[in-house]
Amino acid sequence: MLHYIRSFQDIGLHDVGLVGGKTASLGELCSLLSSEGVAVPNGFAVTAHAYRDALSQPGIAGKLHQLLDGLDKRKIKQLAATAAKAREIVYMAMDTGPLREQIVEAYRQLERESGAGVAVAVRSSATAEDLPTASFAGQHESFLNVRGVEDLFEACRRCFASIFTDRAISYRIDNGFDHFKVALSVAVMKMVRSDLAASGVAFTLDTESGFRDVVFITGCYGLGETIVQGKVDPDEFYVHKPTLKQGFRHVLRRRLGGKQIRMIYGKGSGSHATLTRTVPSAERRRFCISDPEVLSLAEIAVRIEEHYSNNAGIPMPMDIEWAKDGTDGRIYIIQARPETVASQRSPNVFETYTLKEHGSLVVSGRAVGEKIASGRTRRIATARDLAAFKPGEILVAPATSPDWEPVMKIAAGVITDKGGRTCHAAIVARELGIPAVVGATHATEKLKTGTTVTISCAEGDVGRVYQGALAFDVARTPVSELRQPRTAIMVNLGTPEMAFRVAMQPQAGVGLARMEFIISEHIRAHPMALLKPEKIASAKARDAIARLVAGYDSPSDFFVQTLAEGVGTIAAAFYPKPVIVRLSDFKTNEYASLLGGEAFEPKEENPMLGFRGASRYSHPAYAEGFALECAALRRVREKMGLSNLRIMVPFCRTVEEARRVIATMAAHGLKRGEGGLEIYVMCEIPNNVIQIDAFSGLFDGFSIGSNDLTQLTLGVDRDSDIVAFDFDERDPGMLEMFRQAVVGAKRNGRHVGICGEAPANHPEIARYLTQLGIDSISVNPSSVFRTMAVVLEAETNPAKIAV
Repeated sequence: MLHYIRSFQDIGLHDVGLVGGKTASLGELCSLLSSEGVAVPNGFAVTAHAYRDALSQPGIAGKLHQLLDGLDKRKIKQLAATAAKAREIVYMAMDTGPLREQIVEAYRQLERESGAGVAVAVRSSATAEDLPTASFAGQHESFLNVRGVEDLFEACRRCFASIFTDRAISYRIDNGFDHFKVALSVAVMKMVRSDLAASGVAFTLDTESGFRDVVFITGCYGLGETIVQGKVDPDEFYVHKPTLKQGFRHVLRRRLGGKQIRMIYGKGSGSHATLTRTVPSAERRRFCISDPEVLSLAEIAVRIEEHYSNNAGIPMPMDIEWAKDGTDGRIYIIQARPETVASQRSPNVFETYTLKEHGSLVVSGRAVGEKIASGRTRRIATARDLAAFKPGEILVAPATSPDWEPVMKIAAGVITDKGGRTCHAAIVARELGIPAVVGATHATEKLKTGTTVTISCAEGDVGRVYQGALAFDVARTPVSELRQPRTAIMVNLGTPEMAFRVAMQPQAGVGLARMEFIISEHIRAHPMALLKPEKIASAKARDAIARLVAGYDSPSDFFVQTLAEGVGTIAAAFYPKPVIVRLSDFKTNEYASLLGGEAFEPKEENPMLGFRGASRYSHPAYAEGFALECAALRRVREKMGLSNLRIMVPFCRTVEEARRVIATMAAHGLKRGEGGLEIYVMCEIPNNVIQIDAFSGLFDGFSIGSNDLTQLTLGVDRDSDIVAFDFDERDPGMLEMFRQAVVGAKRNGRHVGICGEAPANHPEIARYLTQLGIDSISVNPSSVFRTMAVVLEAETNPAKIAV
C-alpha cells in the first residue's frame, strides 16, 4: 500500500510534484528556517499520490473527460453545472479505506503532540501551484478549525474535490494547463490561535507599483480569512528593507484600517466551524499588532525572501501569510509562496496613465493598480446576478468571491464596498491588469446599474470613481529609447502615495519634495493649533483635531509621526539617491485654512510677499511649530536611517535671515555637516542671486525656484489673470538671472539646480540651462522623459554661451 502521508519536517521545495507548491513551501520553512527563528505550525501533507490513485479507479477519469472535454467556459451556467458534477465525482472517489486509515493515524499523532481534538486548518495545494509562472492562489477550498477524525476526513475530501471549482477550471483553460496533468495535495496544519489575536499577509514588495525595497504588511483581528475575502479594511504597514538591514528598526509608514469584524472559532463543524463578530470601536482605533511585531515580521519576510531567492538563483519576491497566537504571543508563518503578479511585470516599457479632466467624485477607496478605465456599472449583489454581466462593464459589489473570477476576466474594472489591497478583488484585479477601487464605502448604494463612471487608480494610493467617461492619456515609453543625460534629471514630488511608482521611472532623485501636501491632506491641522488648542475659538475645529490625534501620545506626536512617515516614504522610495525636502512654505492664507489655523495667522493684503518661508521659523508666532518640523526630519534621518534626505530653506530674503534659520535648525538638532546633513536654499528672490557669494558661505546648494524668481524679477503677480500674459520665464531679464545664479553657484563650488516647471514648459530654457552647466533639472514626473530628450540633445549639440 502506498504511503500517502508526509510530515512537514520531511518535505521541502524539491517535493512540489508530490505535495504541491504551498505544502512544499511549508515544509521548506519548517525544516530549514525554524533554526533561524521562523516559527511554522506543525502538520502533515496528504500527497498527490492519493488524488492520482483515486482517479485511477475504473471509470473515474472517463466520466471527467466526458464532462470537461470541449467545455466552453464562457457559458457561465454550463461551467457552474459541469464543475459541480466533476467535484461530486472526485469527492466520491476519494472515499477509500487506505486513505481514511492513514489520515486518521496522522491526526492521532498530532493529537499526541498537541492535545486531544486539536484544531487544524485543511488547505488544498496543487502540484503546479505557486510556481513563478502560475498563481493558483484562492482557487481551491480551505477549511478552518477542523476537529476530530470524521470532520478532518470530510474536509480532505472536499479539498480534493475543489480541484474542479469554476474558477480553477477557467484558470487552467486560460493558461493551457491540462486538467488531468494537475493534481492536488492537502496540507493539514495545527491552527494558530489568531482568533485571540491577529493575522494577515506580508509581501516583500509593494503590490501596486512592484517596488522591491519595502515589506508591505496587512493585518486584522482574528483569523485572516476576512482579509482574503475582502470583508475587512485591514491595517497596513511598510518597512524599508535597505535600512532595516543596516539596523534601523523603524516602521516607515502605517495606515489604520477599519477592521470591522473578526473571525473566531465556532463550536460546530463545516460552515459552523468559524463565526464572525463585530470588533468594538475602541479596538478598531488601535493597530492590531505593535511596531516591534511589525519589524519582526519584516525581518522574517526578508529572511524568507533571501532563502527562496538563493534557492532559485534569481530575486524572488514573496507572498507570505502570518498569524499571531493569542495564547503564546508568537508570530507564525502559515504560508509562503513566490509573488506572481507585480514581480512579473515587464520592465521594457514604462506605462503612465494620466487623467486629462476631472469630474464629480462619487466614491473613493484603496487604489489597486495604476490604470484608468471607463464603463457602465453593473451592481452584483449575489452570484445569481453574474449571468447578466456584459464584457466591458465595471463590476460593483460589497466584495467579490473566487467563484466570480470568470466574470471578473471580462470586466473593465472593479469597485467594492469593503476590502483592502490584499483582498480577493484586489488580488484578481491586479493579476488581470484592470483597475479596482476597494474599500469604497457605500459604493453599492451610490452606483446603480448602468451608470457611466471613470475609475482612476493613477493618482496614488487613493482610488477615485468619477461620474461620466473622462478623457485620459496613456503614455508608453520603451526603455530601449531612454538615454540618461549627464545633467541630473530629478523629479518634483509632494505626494507620498506616488513615491514608489515614480521611483521606478528613470530619474536621479527628488529635486523638490514638498511637505505642504502631507500637512494639508494627512495632518490637516495647523501645527500651533496642535500645541495650543485652548486658543481655538471653533468648537467644531477642536473636535476635529481631537479625533485626528486620538490614539497618539500627544498632538505633537501625531504631527511629528505623520510628517516623518510622509517625508520618509519619499526618501525611502528613492534611497540612496538624494531627496531634497523643502521646509514648509505655506502662505498665511493657506495656513489659516488648516484646522484651527485662523487663531494663529495674521490677515495679509499680499500673502505672497508676507509672513512666509524662512521668516517664520524663528519668529515667536511659529517657532514652536517649526520645532515640530525639525523633529520630524530628524526622525527620518536618525531613526529611519534615511541619510539621503537633504533639507531646503524656502523664501529666504536676506543673508542675516539665513544665519538665523541655520542657527535655529542647529538648535533643533539639524546641524549642517553633522551626519552628512546638507542644507540647501531656494534661489527664488533676486537678492539670492545678487548675494549668491554670501549665501554660498551658509548653504551647500541652491535650487532655482523659477515661479517666484520670475514674479519678483518682472514684478508680475503670478496669480493675477489680468497681467498673467507678462509672466514669462523666457524674458531676457530672466535668462540673465538664471545665468548669474548658475555661474555664481559654480564659482563657489555649490550644487545648483532648478525645481520650477519652466524647463518642462519651455524646452528652450532646458537647453539654455544645460548649456550653462546646471547640475540638475527637476520637473514633475510626467515631464521627465521629454525633459531628458531635450537635455540630451543640448548636451550632444552644445551652443557657446558667454558667461
